[in-house]
Amino acid sequence: MTSVDLQSKDFQSNPYPSYARLREEAPVHFVRGPMNSEIWLITRYEDARAALADPRFSKDPKRAPEWAKVMAAGVGDEGPLGANMLNSDPPDHTRQRRLVGMAFTRRRIERLRPRIQEITDELVEAMAARREVDLITGLAYPLPITVICELLGIPGEDRDDFGQWTRMLLASPMTPEGVQSRRQGNQNMDRYLTELIGKMRTEVNPELDYDSQPNLISALIVPGKQDQLSERELLGMIKLLLVAGHETTVNLIGNGTVALLRHPDQLRLLRERPEVMSTAIDELLRYDGPIERVPMRFTTEDVEIAGVTIPQGSAVNIVLGAADRDPNAFGEPDRLDLARKDNPHVAFGHGVHYCIGAPLARVEGQIAFGTLLRRFSKIELACAYEELEWRIGGPNIMRGLAALPLVLTP
Repeated sequence: MTSVDLQSKDFQSNPYPSYARLREEAPVHFVRGPMNSEIWLITRYEDARAALADPRFSKDPKRAPEWAKVMAAGVGDEGPLGANMLNSDPPDHTRQRRLVGMAFTRRRIERLRPRIQEITDELVEAMAARREVDLITGLAYPLPITVICELLGIPGEDRDDFGQWTRMLLASPMTPEGVQSRRQGNQNMDRYLTELIGKMRTEVNPELDYDSQPNLISALIVPGKQDQLSERELLGMIKLLLVAGHETTVNLIGNGTVALLRHPDQLRLLRERPEVMSTAIDELLRYDGPIERVPMRFTTEDVEIAGVTIPQGSAVNIVLGAADRDPNAFGEPDRLDLARKDNPHVAFGHGVHYCIGAPLARVEGQIAFGTLLRRFSKIELACAYEELEWRIGGPNIMRGLAALPLVLTP
């Protein structure tokens, strides 16, 4: 029977060969991990897409097995991000998503494009002053954290704190050190946001409608509005938007840059034909996306997939990274093809939990890659690919680089 060690360095640096074996030999695969964790992996595209839309796979943490509840101890029953639409099922999920959804429509995100370009230009010019840079700290991190904090209304001087707290929140709960890190990061973020929300409540103008409020937090706390979030939900929603709103784009920019550098023909294509940028972003998301596996879901009854019965009450990881390399869904799936048109990837998920921030991530990616290629005639790795350190957070949910040293030629 095929098996994988999810914690091994070899697997984390390149999980795709292992996922290929699982798709072929054990597409629904039971894994035992540290701290008595027991997780089912779903790796084939068709099965993953179906499971993402199947209500028998619940996001409600109250349905989690005992070992998962132990991991959440110290950061609240819902986990480190608290009560939010990611950790809820309809109808609660539907209500929460509707309240924030208006801020992430394609039309509203397009209105942010000039500001996103302005932030990107400033960051890229700062990098141009140095021949060797770390793309993560120079662009991939500060761009999305600045955008999401401005959208929410978090003061600029506090943004670096959120980056640190996010890394603490995404530490693996598989070790005592990771559990303590998650607990401390959660406490720091909760304390700060509770104070900020209290301050905004004294300043919010109830006469302004949703669109006219100066930021998203103000829009969510307008008094007298129907279907308001509870205090607990509001705190969880802001944390979710902060973490998911920047961490995934960090990985999109970092992973995507490495993919382009390892495929010089595709990098050249993007330079010569910038009009393919839209399909290029989707292909980079498919090829080595920012989220390797969706956060755990829990079966509400016995569920049969690919001839295997997953028992009621099991924890399940739907493996987006494996599904998006499935040869039954994508021609030559291990080949990066920026002009790929038939690309129904699941990097943003599928079903009711489809990523609400997808329009924002796409625009940030388009602007980041477009600006880099216009500003620099040559972009090269400053180390061997094998020396790159992959940062797996969540655990094994996020997939991205701890650093990406580059040599840039203007």
